[in-house]
Amino acid sequence: MKKVAKSSNQKLKLLYICDMMKDTDEENPISVNEIIAKLSDLDITAERKSIYDDIECLKRFGLDIERDNSKNGGYFLASRDFETPELKLLADAVGSSKFITQKKSLALIKKIESLASKTGAQSLHRQVYVSNRIKTMNESIYYNVDKIHFAIENDSNIKFKYFEYTVDKKKKYKDKNYDVSPYALIWEDENYYLIAYDKTADKIKHYRVDKMESITATNQKRIGKENFDRFDLANYANGIFGMYGGEKKDVKIQFENSLSGVIIDRFGKDIMMIPQGDNHFTINLKVAVSPQFFAWLFGFGNKAKVLSPQSVVDEISTILKQISDNY
Repeated sequence: MKKVAKSSNQKLKLLYICDMMKDTDEENPISVNEIIAKLSDLDITAERKSIYDDIECLKRFGLDIERDNSKNGGYFLASRDFETPELKLLADAVGSSKFITQKKSLALIKKIESLASKTGAQSLHRQVYVSNRIKTMNESIYYNVDKIHFAIENDSNIKFKYFEYTVDKKKKYKDKNYDVSPYALIWEDENYYLIAYDKTADKIKHYRVDKMESITATNQKRIGKENFDRFDLANYANGIFGMYGGEKKDVKIQFENSLSGVIIDRFGKDIMMIPQGDNHFTINLKVAVSPQFFAWLFGFGNKAKVLSPQSVVDEISTILKQISDNY
């Protein structure tokens, strides 16, 4: 009897079955007959016994494949690296992230969907909304982060251009090209910031990553490590409201008790809240006294009051008078 040449796809049989399993879940098992039919569409011949053997092979490899004991029977992937609720969390984080562009958000969510079953992917697609969210316009930020990480890992300085947006929404570049020693990336107020040592100013500074362009690692080794070692990154992020500069001062603020939850949400449970009578408490903060700090404070209306230092109290009074004069 003349032997029939096997299809060139025959060697891919196990891989295709593995892919089929990734689309299944407990509510959507796949039967042996369905597997054989799908393989036939791919020009791969298979007998029932060989499918059982292949499934056992995949189980030995580590796939958690179980058999559905209902009338129709079938097999499904019982567990996977990420459960659907975890993938929903990741997809929503990407979708709501301001520093990732809409185009890149959609591409990343598509990749996250590929980690779920077919049904799970559909539920992810329905629940994550990207359109009309505030997004960065800098398409290169995704790669900027990678370049900065590379420079940090390789102990290299970086050079870059820095810009701001004008009233007519055009980029306006700073006059100089920046040359700094990168040490960390932090996430604050929905933006990525580079924390780096500036040799010219002899201090640690921060830069919005989405406003950086033409980032290149140099042949110069990083300097300023001793400055960064003395630097309290957590306190820096907490102390600078909106990551805007301002003179750092120790500020004592009084709040109504109804705002206790808000303060804990902002500063964590370790914040010292000192009772003041029956209706108020005070906290002591080291903050960069900036417009962003005042905006945060004014949002509480008469439920918050700065008690000291007097210089900050006077500054608040001046700002409130200027606002009042506008009306």
